Amino acid sequence: MRDVPSYARFLSRLKTAAAACLLTVAAALPAAPALALIEIDVTQGQIEPMPVALPSFGAEGGDPKLSQDMAAVIAADLKRSGLFNPLDPASFIQKNMNVNTTPRFGDWRTIGAQALVSGSVTKQADGRLRAEFRLWDVFASEQMLGQQFYTTPENWRRLAHIIADAIYERLTGEKGYFDTRIVFVDETGPKDKRVKKLAIMDQDGANVRYLTRGDDLVLTPRFSPTSQEITYMSYGAADPSVYLLNIETGQREIVGNFPGMTFAPRFSPNGQQVSMSLQQGANANIFTMDLRSRKTTRLTNSAAIDTSPSFSPDGKRVVFESDRGGSQQLYVMNANGGNAQRISFGPGRYSTPVWSPRGDLIAFTKQHQGRFMIGVMKPDGKGERILTEGYHNEGPAWSPNGRVLVFFRDTPGANGGPQVWTVDLTGYNEQRVATPAFASDPSWSPLID
Repeated sequence: MRDVPSYARFLSRLKTAAAACLLTVAAALPAAPALALIEIDVTQGQIEPMPVALPSFGAEGGDPKLSQDMAAVIAADLKRSGLFNPLDPASFIQKNMNVNTTPRFGDWRTIGAQALVSGSVTKQADGRLRAEFRLWDVFASEQMLGQQFYTTPENWRRLAHIIADAIYERLTGEKGYFDTRIVFVDETGPKDKRVKKLAIMDQDGANVRYLTRGDDLVLTPRFSPTSQEITYMSYGAADPSVYLLNIETGQREIVGNFPGMTFAPRFSPNGQQVSMSLQQGANANIFTMDLRSRKTTRLTNSAAIDTSPSFSPDGKRVVFESDRGGSQQLYVMNANGGNAQRISFGPGRYSTPVWSPRGDLIAFTKQHQGRFMIGVMKPDGKGERILTEGYHNEGPAWSPNGRVLVFFRDTPGANGGPQVWTVDLTGYNEQRVATPAFASDPSWSPLID
């Protein structure tokens, strides 16, 4: 059984022995078979979404609306991934599913379901919720997965994301990304005088929370790949400063005040360094800073503008953008700064590169003939693919499983502004993430657990 902590308590509970075993399958739920007949190959190009049936969860002594909402959040997560097609509940033949009884598989095969999720939410005497679910292979008439969790009622939405992750992983063999958050810059006010605040939300746009008040301009927030910390730029009347912010505690510390302009701070894979670009006269070069010793190391020394560094997940290489060849292009160098090699050779200008957490691809922004595109290429520059294009697309960031990109898209006109979007690696599944106001510079957190 798993006790799901609230966001506010999450980091402190990681220090307890109990938190070392946050996810287990309840012994009362039968084990899944070794092999299932259905699974999705996420390495293909365009994928036909798998039909999945998600009846409302039973509410045994609990709140029927909460049970329905939990099933709805799970269905929405799976649908947004582009890999699943939740079926219309109006088509269901078997009604009032009980999580403890075997489904009538013929009824679900009739409506074309390949997978079925049954579940229940029970209110305990201590006020907590007990939620359990079972994932069924409709073709094989077998249970694939069964898990049980405990949480507080206000934490039900996060629990729905955790269940969606478990279903995603069982059916694809890949880690899910639903129990994550996105930090972004919230923008309000007139177009020429925007108030910019750091904000954070669940990956589906729910539970928005503001992290700064808008007193100072904030730019380029970036999540640590190992913790719920972000680095970002902030400046008011003084020179730009780079900050670290703990999302859970609100504790903020300054990484350093640097002469001139500082650009694009980003964590190393182990979370112990920050890479950034520092302006020096008309040029800009790339540096890293050790967050423990505050020692700064220079990686580039060119009469050009080198910026937007991003480490490979093994920490051995860095991709960055530079105009050293006459226009903005992408380069890869060793982590110590040597052996820089150009990897982008298509028409147009390339910028904002970011290495996939899987290590297999580099995402980028490309500008050509007035169009702004989000694309990916292999680390050697081969296999360039454009996933989406528009009036002004910019700033891709990866989901923790390396299968989806989040970016922002500006809209034209006096009343236009940036919005947050996601697109998967097929380029066929593009989704807007609703935010309270305009939003830019999104960055995806690692899995919370």
